Amino acid sequence: MFERPDTGERAVLVHLDFTSDREREDPQEFKELVRSAGVEPMTLIEGSRGHPSPRYFVGEGKLEEVRQAVELYDADVVLFNHSLSPSQERNIEAALKCRVIDRTGVILDIFAQRARTHEGKLQVELAQLEHMSTRLIRGWTHLERQKGGIGMRGPGETQLETDRRLLRARIKSINKRLDKVRKQRDQGRRARVRADIPTISLVGYTNAGKSTLFNRITESGVFAADLLFATLDPTLRRMELPDVGSVILVDTVGFIRHLPHKLVESFRATLEETCNANLLLHVIDCHDDNRLDNIEQVKLVLEEIGAHEIQVLQVYNKLDLLDGRQPRVDRDEEGKPTRVWVSANTGDGMELLLDSVSELLAEDLVHKRLILEGSQGRLRALFYEASAVVAESYDENGKACIEIRIQRQDFNQLLRRAEIQESELVFQDHEPQVD
Repeated sequence: MFERPDTGERAVLVHLDFTSDREREDPQEFKELVRSAGVEPMTLIEGSRGHPSPRYFVGEGKLEEVRQAVELYDADVVLFNHSLSPSQERNIEAALKCRVIDRTGVILDIFAQRARTHEGKLQVELAQLEHMSTRLIRGWTHLERQKGGIGMRGPGETQLETDRRLLRARIKSINKRLDKVRKQRDQGRRARVRADIPTISLVGYTNAGKSTLFNRITESGVFAADLLFATLDPTLRRMELPDVGSVILVDTVGFIRHLPHKLVESFRATLEETCNANLLLHVIDCHDDNRLDNIEQVKLVLEEIGAHEIQVLQVYNKLDLLDGRQPRVDRDEEGKPTRVWVSANTGDGMELLLDSVSELLAEDLVHKRLILEGSQGRLRALFYEASAVVAESYDENGKACIEIRIQRQDFNQLLRRAEIQESELVFQDHEPQVD
C-alpha cells in the first residue's frame, strides 16, 4: 500500500458525463467547491460514459490519463465530482498511489472548515464519522494484515473491529449531545411563539448572497464572502417591521445540487429553524445562468426537510450585476408579492423587500376592535395574558371595547380556550380587518 500525505493542496479533478444521468453535476461548480476548500485545482479531466465502471468508476484508459496528470502536476489528491463507493475509492487509490476523495468528502471538508459554533462542529463531525464508517478498510498503514510465520501475526481484522466500535460509540455520543441542543432550540422557539414573534428564514442556493442580505437588513457583521458555503452556523437576529412589530430573521446554510443525504440528516437540528419559520425568503442569484436549476434544487431540499408548504417570497439578488434593471416587486393575480428584485451589495430595493415581507406577515395578523359582553370577560383576560391588547375603552353601556393585535393561529387558540366561536364576537365595522 502507500502512505497518505498529510496535505492535499494540489489536486487533479475528474468529471464524467453519463448518458443515463438526467441530473448531471456541474464541473464549474465543482471547481468553485474545490477552491472553497482551499485546494488548488491543477487540471480538470473530463469524459463521458454510458454508466460508471464498477471497479474504477472511470474506464482504464481514463484512469491512465488521470495517473499521468497526477505525475505531471505532482498532485497529492484526486477529487471526483461524483459519489464513489468505498471499494471504488480503494481501487482507484491503489492504482494511482494517490489519495482520492469524492464530492461528498469535499463538501464535508468545507463544512469542517466553516463550523464555528459547538453545535456546528458536532454536526460536521457526525456527518464525517458516518461517511468514514464505510471507508475504514483503505490504505491505512495501522490496519495490519494477518501474516504467516512466528512473530508476524498482527491483530488483523481485530483492529478494524476496534475502529468500528470506537466510531459507533462516538456517533452515539454526538447524537445524544445534538438531542440536547435540539431541546434547547425547542425551548427558545417556544418562547418566541409565546411572545408572538414571527420567524423569517433565509434559504437559497449557496453563494446566492444570503449573508450579505442578512447583514444589510439587520446591520450585522456575519461573515460573507464569494465562496460556496461561506455561512454554516445559523444566525438569528431580532428586528422591527412596520405593521408587524418584532420578528426574528434567521440566516442558514446554503443548499447545493445533490446535497449529501447524511449532511441533511446531521444538520436537521439547524434546518428545523427553517421548518418552523412563518415565511421563507428564497434568495436567488439573478445573474446566474443556472438560476432556474438552482431554484429547483432548493425546492427539492425544502421538500426533503419538510418545509415545502411554508409561504415563500423569492428575492432576486445581485441586481447590480444586471444592466438596466431597477428594483421592483412582482405580484400574483391576487396582488400578493411573489418576487422582489434587489441588490444586497448596494442596498437597492431594501425598502421594497421589507414592505413586501410586512405585507405577507400581516396577512396572518388579526388587528381588530372588539366589543365584549360581560360574559366574555375570560376572553378579555386571555387577550391581556397574551399581550395582544393594543388599547381599551368602555362605551356608555359599560361594555369593553378593546383593540387587539395577534397572530391568527394564536387568536383561534384563545377563542378555543374561552369556548367562544368567532361568529359570537361583535366587531366594530369601521375598523380595518386583516385575516
